[in-house]
Amino acid sequence: MSVIAVPASINLAPEQFQELRDIIYSKTGIFFAENKLYLLENRLSKRIKELSMGSFEDYIAHVKTQASNTAEFHEIYNAVTINETFFFRFQPQLEAFKGLLSKLIDQREAEGDRYLKIWSAASSTGEELYTIGIILSALLGNKISEWNIDLWGTDLSHRALALANEGIYTKNSFRGAMTEIQKRLYFTELQPGRFQVNEDIRSLVKFKYLNLNDSTEIRKFSGIDYVYCRNVMIYFDEDMKKRVLRSIYGTMNHGGFFFLGEAESLHGISSSFKVEHLTGAFAYKKE
Repeated sequence: MSVIAVPASINLAPEQFQELRDIIYSKTGIFFAENKLYLLENRLSKRIKELSMGSFEDYIAHVKTQASNTAEFHEIYNAVTINETFFFRFQPQLEAFKGLLSKLIDQREAEGDRYLKIWSAASSTGEELYTIGIILSALLGNKISEWNIDLWGTDLSHRALALANEGIYTKNSFRGAMTEIQKRLYFTELQPGRFQVNEDIRSLVKFKYLNLNDSTEIRKFSGIDYVYCRNVMIYFDEDMKKRVLRSIYGTMNHGGFFFLGEAESLHGISSSFKVEHLTGAFAYKKE
């Protein structure tokens, strides 16, 4: 049996970088500028070695074949993105969100229309959406069963979605502002250092695959009160950001709020949302 020799170093030529970049962009909207050549080379050369291939030329041909296209695309996404998330991340924004949510709950209670729809548009391994579920559970208490609640988490990574559905986390996911009381209330320690989100919170959330480059799928969402889209726009160029924002805008209720990461902004990208300055944070409102 012959064995393919895999070189210790696999180089990505500029023309190969452009071809691979265009493939990734057409599938996901994720854009790599020229100065990201070495990043792409480093991340994907590991995948090439896993496949026992010898060059980026072989790998690009592999990606372009119909038989391997879909599965390999997910491997690329996992390689080039960072699933950096944890419970109760960016506490000032969450406190502002809690205030907005409390007001909306009171309003809906008064109207006798008890429904809430919240979407984590790049939910990664689920900590963000479970955090929202914990906040909502604390606000509604025993009345939560009287409400029609949709908490959706979507992501492009099947691997991340599988972890989110499992709801099992280690200490790295708890480096945010979660208290020990919250941890005891909402998690079960399966074994030392491994905690699972309790069933009452897991039952509130649903995770599904969604490519934000797919406006047809996004349009299936409607009546959304709050959209979290934190730290995902950084992967898009300006055209892609505008397309995604147009699609998300159409899913939201008037008066709904759109949340970005703490270092992100819609300045110069969209005038459809009005920036709202909240205590310690800001959000964008659909008027």
